[in-house]
Amino acid sequence: MEASAQAARQGISQKTRLIRTASLIALIGNALLAAAQIGAGIYAGSLAVIGSGIDSSTDVIIAIMALAVARIISRPADEGHPWGHGRAETMATAALSFMLFFAGAQLIISSGRGIIFGAEREAPERYALIAMIIVIAGKSLLAWSQYALGKKSGSLMLKANAKNMSADVLLSAGVLAGLGASMFFDIGVIDSWAALLVGLWVIKSALGIFLEANAELMDGGSNKVFYKAVFDAVKSVGEARSPHRVRMRRIANFWDIDIDIEVHPDKTVSEAHDIACKVEAAIKERVENVYDIVVHVEPSGGAGNTENEGYGLSEKSFQADS
Repeated sequence: MEASAQAARQGISQKTRLIRTASLIALIGNALLAAAQIGAGIYAGSLAVIGSGIDSSTDVIIAIMALAVARIISRPADEGHPWGHGRAETMATAALSFMLFFAGAQLIISSGRGIIFGAEREAPERYALIAMIIVIAGKSLLAWSQYALGKKSGSLMLKANAKNMSADVLLSAGVLAGLGASMFFDIGVIDSWAALLVGLWVIKSALGIFLEANAELMDGGSNKVFYKAVFDAVKSVGEARSPHRVRMRRIANFWDIDIDIEVHPDKTVSEAHDIACKVEAAIKERVENVYDIVVHVEPSGGAGNTENEGYGLSEKSFQADS
């Protein structure tokens, strides 16, 4: 158990370093891009470019928030947080989704007002095009860095940010196309329509990020592949039977697993404990980043009453759902 705890602490430490690195890259990169977009948008008279700059500004806030989260999750478990502080990352991810949602909604309102009331607008100047080409290149590099570091650290927050920046690349390409059409046809309202589509895209991304974070906060959404790995692990230990009340939840990038198994009723407490340890070791061979496993041992024949329980999966119910 001590070795497992030590491995978990080392994993959290490495994850913290990677989150800090990714956050600093995102902070500096997005600050430069946001300043370029907003400045070019104001100078060139493009609402879509200004809106894209506002979206990049939220990315700066996200990066600052990620730095704070990295500091929080590095703290060890304490009396008030016996499971550690890993869920701070999930909470930050949910907060990120709300920030994106309101940024997108504000952009929709601003652009929609001009479209509905038919405000006269001149086509933006070419400086807006140059700014968006630079932004597309910069966002592509930032999205790649966030994804690579998110995959290496297993950070849900970094992966969400990478998804957000990937959406920004497509968003920026849409703005670029809108700008080109607005200048080619000399119709300023096209820029407003491009801004409206940008806002809708931002809201769509926000909802996707929120649903992913919410699944973790509700201790749900676990991939069936992981449950299958747990049941296969129990099968590999010949003296362990009838795995049931299996529950898996994520705490940041780590798994907390509870499981009940049955052993022959003639086994001594020591023998049953050894079987439970074998089950625990078998699970850790098949599931990466296990934070903790609790194996509850029952005498054979007790699993028949578990079907009506309100929580956990048995192998029978898992196969029925698959």
